[in-house]
Amino acid sequence: MMRKNTPKSSWRRKILNAICIALVAYVAYEWITYPDVAALADQNPKSTAWMEIRNREAIDEGRMPRQYQVWKPMQSIPANLKNAVLIAEDAAFFQHEGLDYKEIREAIKINYEKLEFARGASTITQQLAKNLYLSPSRNPVRKIKEIILTFSLERHLTKRRIFELYLNTIEWGDGVYGVEAASRTYYGKPCMQLSDREAASLAAVIINPRRYSPVFPTKRIRNRIAMIEARMARYRYYKN
Repeated sequence: MMRKNTPKSSWRRKILNAICIALVAYVAYEWITYPDVAALADQNPKSTAWMEIRNREAIDEGRMPRQYQVWKPMQSIPANLKNAVLIAEDAAFFQHEGLDYKEIREAIKINYEKLEFARGASTITQQLAKNLYLSPSRNPVRKIKEIILTFSLERHLTKRRIFELYLNTIEWGDGVYGVEAASRTYYGKPCMQLSDREAASLAAVIINPRRYSPVFPTKRIRNRIAMIEARMARYRYYKN
């Protein structure tokens, strides 16, 4: 004897179907709008999601948007600056495949002990994914997108190209993007002429370049500069 569906079970099935349809629609939308990461292998992005966000913020505040960027190929970026940035942001960059699981575990431990978001664990590739395509939001959906894009960047691009894109698109102050623009803005000279101290200072403020200045460092930034300089004396990821 067949069992008839009760109104309650029928309602549950309708809800489940609606959820499934919504998920399929969401996945389809993401697939259609998914960025062409592979094109970055030989094409420099003209703008980034982060730049567009900053431009809109400036307009909303009644200011003229500023976007100062001078693209520099990898061979034209000095070794001291590349080493300083790696030490400051992602020392294991050339060892991991997008995510640094050791840093993630350490960040979870520290944040749990302090009961606050005291430490992040984003790799250079994750930061690039966020800068190119996403927003500063920390909601779970945005984080999932970031991880997917991170793996895509690692799959389609070389480590050298990922680092070059990062060094040229990262925010380094209000409307200042990339190493060359940062060097000219703060020190009035090309990045190839930066001293070790200046390279360490620029790397030290990446944590919050709109709050901290490499030329007027706070105590926290002075401590970071000292740490980066000490490690630069011991580690050489780049020699050219």
